[in-house]
Amino acid sequence: MSFETEPPATNEPVSRRLGPEQLSACVALDQASLNGLWTEAQWQEELSHTHRVCMGLFRGPSLIALASGWLVVDELQIGAVAVMPDQRRRGYGERVLMALLREAWLLGAINATLEVSGSNTAAQALYRRSGFNTAGIRRGYYRNGDDALIQWRGLQDMEQVRIAAHS
Repeated sequence: MSFETEPPATNEPVSRRLGPEQLSACVALDQASLNGLWTEAQWQEELSHTHRVCMGLFRGPSLIALASGWLVVDELQIGAVAVMPDQRRRGYGERVLMALLREAWLLGAINATLEVSGSNTAAQALYRRSGFNTAGIRRGYYRNGDDALIQWRGLQDMEQVRIAAHS
């Protein structure tokens, strides 16, 4: 089962699951937003593997945001959340992240986790708004020496989120 939003009557972005056909759009968004966090081969694997979930937020044919993660038993391990730089501060990061959480919940996930840089206050605020809490710290985790804050949240409320989305 896949969660997709109804097409809007306005020019509002629409979320949908990403697949291999969006490889070039994902690589371009990664380059623009994350400075090339992953290679094209890594994105190909991300978009093709059955235990990975990738959601995109589209305005027309343009991919403006994405969120992806791996399903490990009943846990979603989030690997990337990105929004095109010219589309930031409009709530699109939160929308695509919530779409990813709903999709993972529909696939059986009961918890979600991720790491965020201790210096990335904008991402920390996004995750806090999305229900994540800091559960631990990985000291010196990133190449630049930043600590990683380990974030967790349960997905028990996804049924209410799903019902509200269809109301």
